Amino acid sequence: MHQPDFDEIIDRTGTRCSKWDDMEAAYGVSPDDGLAMWVADMDFRPPHAVQKAVERAAAHGVYGYPGANRPYLDAICWWMAERHGWTIEPSWILTCAGLVNGVAMALDAFTAPGDGVIVMSPVYHAFGRVVNASGRKLVELPLAQRDGVYGFDWPAWEEMLTGNERLMILCSPHNPGGRIWTADELTEVAEFCRRHDLILVSDDIHCDLVMPGCGPHRMIATVAPQIADRLVTLTAATKTFNIAGAHIGNAIIADAGLRARFQGALAARGVSAGMLGMDMVAAAYSPEGAAWVDALVEYLDGNRRIFDEGIAAIPGLRSMPLQATYLSWVDFSGTGMAPAEFTARVQDGARIAANHGATFGTGGAQFLRFNIATPRARVTEAVARLQHAFADLQ
Repeated sequence: MHQPDFDEIIDRTGTRCSKWDDMEAAYGVSPDDGLAMWVADMDFRPPHAVQKAVERAAAHGVYGYPGANRPYLDAICWWMAERHGWTIEPSWILTCAGLVNGVAMALDAFTAPGDGVIVMSPVYHAFGRVVNASGRKLVELPLAQRDGVYGFDWPAWEEMLTGNERLMILCSPHNPGGRIWTADELTEVAEFCRRHDLILVSDDIHCDLVMPGCGPHRMIATVAPQIADRLVTLTAATKTFNIAGAHIGNAIIADAGLRARFQGALAARGVSAGMLGMDMVAAAYSPEGAAWVDALVEYLDGNRRIFDEGIAAIPGLRSMPLQATYLSWVDFSGTGMAPAEFTARVQDGARIAANHGATFGTGGAQFLRFNIATPRARVTEAVARLQHAFADLQ
């Protein structure tokens, strides 16, 4: 295997890269002296096999309509079986333009304007943005903190429902909290959806990014097969292999009736996959890609330890234990500072762009989310900057 160099500093400025080129406009932090730790992509090159697939396509030089996509579908089936113990059929796979688009298609297929759509807050901010933009009603069920990690609060949640809810979005693993839901928790989600006649959309985009010793991540389809008639599982290679610019993802739907409705939404909106994205996914979902992911999560685990130790040394700051994803969810409530103050210290003092917790919904205001999928030298630098910015607390 071509050995990855995750320590390599790759200059992404000036490449129309949202994470670095949009940082100053979004946070007032210039890439000249700042660290981009917000947008959830990695500062690493993908596996060599993916680069070679792009080079082959470029060398061919003809970029027509794609077809004969069986290698792409077979690669997805192989990956799910090999890495997640989930046997799926190629016919179950519907391709969308990334997972935010997949959520939008599910809303279009299974709900109507005014219907309630449930999320567990705080949660990935794009869910709420799409729900609101589609004219559905966002229903936030606040996650409970127990022993410093997020958990479900079924008794409270049962009281919050109105009967107008039609769909639930599950973030598994959870972004931004980094939780891997247990088999028991996933079973509880399944029973909740059956009890309230909800379609369940499970966003598993971070399923491959599990810290060593923290897994396994379980696909809810394998834990609760009894809800196949109401389950849409969203997966993508884009987060795992840092190819988000390909804008390609999958809705895996075992139930034929449910699948037909989702397919109808795709057809009505003219959504189809691009050739280059399918080539990249087929190359990534391979033994070489698997070895690359194994090396990646070991490296991310090292970054996690450095970042967590650095945060723990600052009185009043606490990072939620990171079981999966590369996104550290840091609680600033112990400082007694208002969000405007601790955010200013991070942005203006430390010159770090991190996601504002309030954008993740109810329960997020006292947090910032930091992306640690960057060369270790930058993680070490970020820790030093944060400790300096909060030096008066130490």
